[in-house]
Amino acid sequence: MKAGFYPKIAWDGIRKNKRLYIPYILTGCVMVMMYYILSFMIESPALAQMPGGSVLMSLLPMGCGVIAVFSVLFLFYTNSFLIKQRYREFGLYNILGMDKRNISKVMVWETLFVALFAIGSGLVAGVILSKAAELVLLNLLNMDVTYTFSIGVKSMRDTPLIYFGIYLLLLFNSLIKVGRSKPLELMQSSKVGERIPKRNWIYAVVGIIALGAAYYLAVSIEEPLAALANFFVAVILVIIGTYLIFISGSVVFCKLLQKNKRYYYKANHFVSVSSMVYRMKRNGAGLASICILLTMVLVMISSTTSLYFGEEDSVKNRCPNDVNIRATFDNIDGISNENLTMLREMIRSQGGEDADLTGVRACEVPGLITQDGITIDVDSHIDFSASTYNNVGYLSVISIDDYNNIMGTKESLADDECLVYCNRLPFEWDTFTMQHGDPYKVKEQLRDFPTDGDSEALIIPTVYLVVNDIYAFSEPIKDMKNNNGDPMMMFDWRCGFDVDTREEEREVTEKIKERFRTLDMENDETIYSYDIRSREAMRESFYDLYGSLFFLGIMLSIVFLLAAVLIIYYKQISEGYEDHGRFEIMQKVGMTKRDIRKSINSQMLTVFFMPLVFAGIHLAFALPFLLKIFLMFGMDNAILGIFVCLGCFLIFGLFYALVYKITSSSYYTIVSGAREKP
Repeated sequence: MKAGFYPKIAWDGIRKNKRLYIPYILTGCVMVMMYYILSFMIESPALAQMPGGSVLMSLLPMGCGVIAVFSVLFLFYTNSFLIKQRYREFGLYNILGMDKRNISKVMVWETLFVALFAIGSGLVAGVILSKAAELVLLNLLNMDVTYTFSIGVKSMRDTPLIYFGIYLLLLFNSLIKVGRSKPLELMQSSKVGERIPKRNWIYAVVGIIALGAAYYLAVSIEEPLAALANFFVAVILVIIGTYLIFISGSVVFCKLLQKNKRYYYKANHFVSVSSMVYRMKRNGAGLASICILLTMVLVMISSTTSLYFGEEDSVKNRCPNDVNIRATFDNIDGISNENLTMLREMIRSQGGEDADLTGVRACEVPGLITQDGITIDVDSHIDFSASTYNNVGYLSVISIDDYNNIMGTKESLADDECLVYCNRLPFEWDTFTMQHGDPYKVKEQLRDFPTDGDSEALIIPTVYLVVNDIYAFSEPIKDMKNNNGDPMMMFDWRCGFDVDTREEEREVTEKIKERFRTLDMENDETIYSYDIRSREAMRESFYDLYGSLFFLGIMLSIVFLLAAVLIIYYKQISEGYEDHGRFEIMQKVGMTKRDIRKSINSQMLTVFFMPLVFAGIHLAFALPFLLKIFLMFGMDNAILGIFVCLGCFLIFGLFYALVYKITSSSYYTIVSGAREKP
């Protein structure tokens, strides 16, 4: 045989099956491009040297890993589909005299051509777009943007090696499948149909139970830490439930349509429902895969978008003022009037001369919340491992004088009375008790309270208590130690002030930090810890984190969305080839092309939008989970999260309708035998 025989056969096979191979090659190209871009950014000096670059550098390798793993899984899926569609052609080669060894050579050349096209074009696209992606990311992070073209040397080496390895695995998998098949089996593979699947009620019930359990977790869990711990459990339950319901429920759905005589016995419904019944086992699994991918895209893009655009709210919650100061002491003498007067003068000398530094004094202690009135069990704090997420609490106590100063009120309290505010805990009691102390009568449950940023950022519920005398309140436990030997109760002084410009904000903040670092208390009281932060520095930090997550969410969403579109496309193409003969027979017995069009629309509308509807339901139940997890990132704007999720779903629905229009046209072209698009 001539040297170029096998390459020619392989090239002709790709060219004649371009409807199948072009999407396959484009998918590989996009995967390579995405991997190169993320890998390029890992070695980008501009990103590594920027403030907060460590956060981004820790996220990008994770993104590369996700794309690499997903590339293996998805390319295996698409390659298996291609090989199945080529079985008849390979069987014909075998019958005409080509043995399995010769067919293997053709497959090697086909794989080589596909790999070279996909990897080569992916690298070119990656090199061209990598700088653009870097500039987009820097813009998201509010960093100065400068253009300097560069190529990632390590990325150019690693990316081809990884994807050539993937295509080599695909080749081995294809060779094994074809090698184990007999020529007659290859020739008749396209005519092997599926039996009518049985209605498996057990699968349906288990699927409903799994989805119900996941949805219950989403709406019942109240605490952010518990939500985070159970989120991935809910994800697994949703995946299992979705697959079982689509596989078994779709069969039941088609059976019900057949029993509805008014619906079933119509020209546009009879053919479509009948054909769906015979392949619902496979169809259900494909629709479930589409649904899961759509849900992943919607959850990922909704969550990262909400965090990014809710950044300003997060900053204001964490930093109520331009400059925020928090000094923590390990004994109550640290918040004495004499000591605080000294701190105020020190802060004024460093740039806060015109600020109102009255501030708030607070004593704080963690513990377990019990149901006996509302009780903080401080003794159990020694061993949190015995507790659950939902009963871990934090107590912050201030005096009525400080409360009146910051709220502008004139409230008064008896020694045994208190005001209570709970940020994440439903309050249902009329007394408050802390171990080793006397009970307090709840005079009023406050609807609003000037919480500090650190307490709001806690992932456990915080109980804010206003009492007449914090010295008397802290007396029973002020000397208690935890299991590490540290004081159980800490004493804070918090204050803040605003400045005119961002430059002044940074300058004053650094001066105060430096002064605290060198502070030598005249009364021999030492500061246990301190935190001086500026709103601008916090804003930069949040932009680094949320911008990085937003960018990574966009990149991964593109990959998952491409996978969903390709599954839809291949599903329509494969069913088109299968249905071509059926519709050809129906045309011979009098079915018009208009009837064919109606039947196709009926079939596709019946099943095509089911994944989107279920993805929307999954997103709706995922939203309570997401809102609680957002609290761990300092974002508590629930309205923004709801509108972002709704907007993402509507935009995605329009895109999905466009995909439906394109794929339905391809399906119609195949089954009708048209040479041109209708």
